[in-house]
Amino acid sequence: MTEPLLVDLVGVGLNATDTLISLPAFPARGSKVKYRQPSILPGGQTASAVIACQTWGLSTRYVGKLGDDDAARLHMREFERTGVDPRIITVPEISSPHSLVIVDGGGERTVLNLREEAQLLQPEDLQRSWITNARCLLVDGLETAAATQAASWAHAAGIPVVADLDEMYDGVEDLIALIDYLVVSRDFPTVLTGERNLESALRRMKSRFGCTVAAATLGQEGVLAWDGSQLHHRPAWFVPVADTTGAGDIFHAGFIYGLLQGWPLPRLLDFACAAAALNCTAIGARGGIGPVETVEQLMATANRYTLETATD
Repeated sequence: MTEPLLVDLVGVGLNATDTLISLPAFPARGSKVKYRQPSILPGGQTASAVIACQTWGLSTRYVGKLGDDDAARLHMREFERTGVDPRIITVPEISSPHSLVIVDGGGERTVLNLREEAQLLQPEDLQRSWITNARCLLVDGLETAAATQAASWAHAAGIPVVADLDEMYDGVEDLIALIDYLVVSRDFPTVLTGERNLESALRRMKSRFGCTVAAATLGQEGVLAWDGSQLHHRPAWFVPVADTTGAGDIFHAGFIYGLLQGWPLPRLLDFACAAAALNCTAIGARGGIGPVETVEQLMATANRYTLETATD
């Protein structure tokens, strides 16, 4: 097999086919609720971030596992359409990962995941050259052993590793020790460290694991990041929200894009917040991925949430 070409970003992690159901409000327990025709769209944390970076002009590779069904063919068409280099492990006679996403009238999503053990990427599925022929690696945490193997190879090769983590998976601390840019969900730092205060938790997380930046995404409140010398709070941009599905995925894509441009951290975080906000204006995990120029226009013209309006 020929050596893969050098790419800007390789992503190792989740894909999913999302069935989106839009409702005026989240259903009450025991109720019966009518809904309109659902939308079936490609999603998944890492796959969506890779697609966004490819859309913005970076060269990318995606490493993941799929079944041999229509959902897999949907993903492959999207990789081909956008120009992503897919390194897919196909498992016969199983379905590809699937999520049911309920989106309420305010655009907030609730996700129900269906993922079988056979769908999980394993360390033996990976090839080292897929990882080391890249300028940056993105991992998430569900397939922890595979992510740790990929991060270990990248770490040894001096390739920066970005992580998108939202749960305390088994073995995740071994993975975190290999991460350079740890960008996690709001509650993750306090659960990991036992610190109730988020700022203190980020400081402890960085000190304990030695990452370059420790950050938490905060929805309307944007992002809080600690770089070892300064705390950066960058509020989100105010936009009409249709669907928050994929906001965190596209935030990570924006973070990586800015990182590879060599931007200072505040500008990098602003771009990531704006890219995530833009994605929330359309339906689906990737529905609002816009060109770089559109993201920058939003940054130049839109208002930002304040701490007061974000917590109303």
